[in-house]
Amino acid sequence: MADPQWQTLIQQRLSDRNTRDSSFAPVIDQYRKLAQQAKLLKERNASLLRAVGTVKPATGTSTPSEENPVRAAYMASLESQISSLRDELATVYKTQGQNAQRLLAMNETLREKEEMSRIDSEALRKARDELAVLRRKVDQHNELMSEKDRTVQILHDEISTLQLELGQIEDRNQSLSKDNAKLLQRWLDSKQLEANKMNEANEFYENMRSRHQTVLTWRDGSVDANGVDSASQSSVSGNGEEEEQEQQPSRTAGTPSPAAKPLDLTPNG
Repeated sequence: MADPQWQTLIQQRLSDRNTRDSSFAPVIDQYRKLAQQAKLLKERNASLLRAVGTVKPATGTSTPSEENPVRAAYMASLESQISSLRDELATVYKTQGQNAQRLLAMNETLREKEEMSRIDSEALRKARDELAVLRRKVDQHNELMSEKDRTVQILHDEISTLQLELGQIEDRNQSLSKDNAKLLQRWLDSKQLEANKMNEANEFYENMRSRHQTVLTWRDGSVDANGVDSASQSSVSGNGEEEEQEQQPSRTAGTPSPAAKPLDLTPNG
């Protein structure tokens, strides 16, 4: 797991401080060496001065350099040491200047790094805010997809129920179609039977009518041959027979129709 932002910032600043402090380490080491060398030289000079004090002059007319050569050697040594120390001090100053330049450059780099860190921190904060917004959107989309899944499941259940009802309705329609076909066939059979009965009645009526016509023709011929008496007798007997012949079709066929009509054997009758 990543460290919090404030811990990272503290670690970065401590690292920058250590880097800045360690840049003066060579100068400090040089000063320490110079101090040790100066201490050694000071002790050596003190020992030389003590040695010079113990030496007595050989003659009273000699020059200071001749009567004290140790002092002269000591002075020459001190001058050479002073020259070397000046060179070392110049080197130290040069190194210090270089270190100062490096320190300025490092401070500038540190300032740029801090600015970049601030920009990165701001970008990280914005990225975290965007991530939070995107996570909320993802949660909302997940909830929406869950709701859609539930709706789709409900629709699937309804479709299955409707398909089952549709299958039942189709089965019922097929059964009704079969029943209608049977009823239509029975109706057609009944109409055909009625038509047959009507045709038989018409044939019977035509037969009786032709018989009646034959009787009338025979009666008219009998009257012309035998005279009035036989005509009157034939008329009496003929009228009775005629009445009997006229009433017989009515009793036998029920309600005779005056003329045969063509039957319409359509499904509607």
